[in-house]
Amino acid sequence: MSAEVVDLEKLRRSCAQCSLHVLCLPAGIGGTDLQQLDEIVRNRRPLEPGESLFRSGQALSSLYVAREGAFKTVATNEEGETQVIGFHLPGELMGLDALGSGHHACDAEALTRATVCEVPLAQLETVCTQLPGLQHQLLRIIGQGINRDQTHMEMLGRRQAAERVALFLHGLSERYKLLGRPGDMFVLPMSREDIASFLGMVIETVSRTLTKMQEDGVIAVRGRQVKVLDAARLDAMVHGPAKPPAPAPGAARRG
Repeated sequence: MSAEVVDLEKLRRSCAQCSLHVLCLPAGIGGTDLQQLDEIVRNRRPLEPGESLFRSGQALSSLYVAREGAFKTVATNEEGETQVIGFHLPGELMGLDALGSGHHACDAEALTRATVCEVPLAQLETVCTQLPGLQHQLLRIIGQGINRDQTHMEMLGRRQAAERVALFLHGLSERYKLLGRPGDMFVLPMSREDIASFLGMVIETVSRTLTKMQEDGVIAVRGRQVKVLDAARLDAMVHGPAKPPAPAPGAARRG
């Protein structure tokens, strides 16, 4: 009994270090079950900035979780034009774009030096059939990825540059919180050029917008570090100003 507790703690520390806890630990998996998952995870060699994790057209064989570092996904159209379509933070699952067709529809490129845990898909499917909790957690993470895609479409639909940038920063803040990290102070692993591509803007507009938000006291920017100074105002830029509370029943003015 005590041996299992020790093994479980060792595995939990290992998963916490590689950020795979977002996939398995919240599902309430016990010692033996957690060991099943741990045994299929492979640690890949470190990737350098600009190095590809997978490329468009490549067959799906594994899902990936960044232990350290961050990634961007880039799509290329028939004319050879590229656009950043996503960013992936440490602890977030990558490779879900290929689940439908069996082939990746984009390139995944390291933004920083990164280390990755690789989860072979065939073995993951087998383990999921044996662990309903893991299967549920995987579906939840897929849902989070779909939500991020919808948020990206919403960003591109916003007319005002300030709204797009605010929605982008607000989304990053919420994602860092989900990963157990501070949401009010974080580092942007991506360049201004990557942000501009992701938001469908030019880099000068992104820079001007960040400067204006800093002058207005919403955020403080130092290099790539962002500190949220006024969370309520940032939220209002995304969702609109808070509506006044509705009058209580029976509170109509008496004449």
